[in-house]
Amino acid sequence: MKKKLVVLTGAGISAESGVATFRDADGLWEGHDIMEVASPQGWRKNPDVVLDFYNKRRKNAHEVKPNPGHTQLVELEKHFDVHIITQNVDDLHERAGSENVMHLHGKLFESRSTLDEKLVYPIKGWELNKGDKCERGSQLRPNIVWFGEPVPMMEKAVEETLQADIFMVVGTSLVVYPAAGLVDLVPDDIPVIVVDPKIPHVRKRPKLHLIEDKASTGMLQATQLLLEKYL
Repeated sequence: MKKKLVVLTGAGISAESGVATFRDADGLWEGHDIMEVASPQGWRKNPDVVLDFYNKRRKNAHEVKPNPGHTQLVELEKHFDVHIITQNVDDLHERAGSENVMHLHGKLFESRSTLDEKLVYPIKGWELNKGDKCERGSQLRPNIVWFGEPVPMMEKAVEETLQADIFMVVGTSLVVYPAAGLVDLVPDDIPVIVVDPKIPHVRKRPKLHLIEDKASTGMLQATQLLLEKYL
């Protein structure tokens, strides 16, 4: 039986494909204060701005491609039972070919009803506009978990984390909670591998491996480590 490798990925892995992030931009995201475009307050204040912002992100996501960081995770499926928990809302993991991907913060190419959050619809193309409504007649919003909203998939992510034989963190600064807290749930006897050009704070543990590199090249090092020490 293959060992279960649980991988938490963040903005860093998508940034290499050309997906814009707010990670190093003082809370600004493509010129917007993050709370203007990624909070319930921002949506209530100016839904047009929010819809336009995510339309641009969708258009950008259509134009980019998975990078070697994504494809290396697919390669690891030959040797491990790989489960990805991603903080990213793009579909680059799926487009690369990953089989098991859980989106903690929602999906860019989905909309949901503002009346009933269980009503979720795929977005064909890249536009979601004012006047696009659910079957119950309410405006559709991006199916994204905004700041201040609960994270519905968190309980499942905790379950996956606790079942891991190996846990890996790729391209995340580990500052956005509750996702950042997952690594702290991993028992001390489980190997933890962290891949990032700016290594985030992770508590010391016996089997901690820090690879100070971007996802595309760091994942090659991580793969070598996994195959040599933990296969």
